[in-house]
Amino acid sequence: MTSSPTTPLQLAFIGGGETSAVGYVHFCASQMDNRFQVVAGAFCRDADRNQATAIQWGVSSERTYNDWQVLIENEQDRVDAFVLLTPTPDHLAMLEVLLKAGANVICEKSLVCGPKEAAKLRKFYDSSKQFLAVTYNYSGYPMVRELRQRIAKGELGKIQKIHLEMPQEGFRRPPDIAGKVAQPQAWRLHDEEVPTICLDLGVHLHHLSSLLIGHEPIATVAQFANHSQYDKLVDDVNMLLKYPKDIKGSMWMSKTAIGHRNGLQVRVYGELGSASWYQLNPDELDISYNDGTRKIIDRASKCLVVSELRYNRMKPGHPTGFVEAFANLYADIADSLLAFKRHEPYDSPYVYGLDHATHGLALFAAAQASDTSGEWEHIAKHQVN
Repeated sequence: MTSSPTTPLQLAFIGGGETSAVGYVHFCASQMDNRFQVVAGAFCRDADRNQATAIQWGVSSERTYNDWQVLIENEQDRVDAFVLLTPTPDHLAMLEVLLKAGANVICEKSLVCGPKEAAKLRKFYDSSKQFLAVTYNYSGYPMVRELRQRIAKGELGKIQKIHLEMPQEGFRRPPDIAGKVAQPQAWRLHDEEVPTICLDLGVHLHHLSSLLIGHEPIATVAQFANHSQYDKLVDDVNMLLKYPKDIKGSMWMSKTAIGHRNGLQVRVYGELGSASWYQLNPDELDISYNDGTRKIIDRASKCLVVSELRYNRMKPGHPTGFVEAFANLYADIADSLLAFKRHEPYDSPYVYGLDHATHGLALFAAAQASDTSGEWEHIAKHQVN
């Protein structure tokens, strides 16, 4: 099966049906630029909802399956990739079947639940024979990519520190789309090998830090807390970080920060300047320099990467949205998947797989150990081979 920007790659979804928190976002983002088409799926365990999702998305009944394993058996030679959108605790078993079948996979974060599961996954994954991409959608925002490029070009000078935070209020004020009180999904109320908040929010912060400064953290000291009505569940995490080249950092993630719908923010400081980006104001990048100058960059400014057409589906003044950012990532995955299928190199700066996911999981395993010991933990100790 071949594809070009005008011939969409064919996708099959596992999970992501009408009751999914992320399914419709993936469906819209994957197809926004005509790079992919969803042609098959096992969307829901409930047969009626499974069929309802297929009808809504225009997937034929002949290619709609109630059993995800039958989907893989029947579609592995007909589609270009499977998109795995089930809850994270289900991923390992499904990934094992997919990768043993030789399938290409696009997986919603977190890839698996911790370093031990990542080590099991590595036993049946061959990067030369299979394509595996994990979706960290916040990296698709144009101004995040602009910041990455400016850091790489030395505009901020030698990087000294990076601070990332993702406060949310969902466990203290959990609204649904209509503003009514709703329970969090059951799987989010049970901690796995590492706390679920780290799989849900922390992996995004880890990914953004690595994307922006080009280094994985090497040590952490952390403090975990429970501030919600869900006993014994970690719902607030503070971490200090050490990176190579004497870069320092911090992460804060919370499900109990009242007033924050999603307060994702990134601040980077160097010898020559600093920059900050706030997801609720996604089209602006604030930069300050050591001579006192300050400026705000947006898509109407003279930018390094944001002049590309895909970052300007609508003219400046109409902010880039969450789904559009996700579509940027899907476009990068399409380019990488096409290169992989042609046996060409596909070293995209935005497409990350097993190694990166494993680093992130080891980071949060180290954070968990640090919360117990009260001491700095070297992340390499928590890599499982």
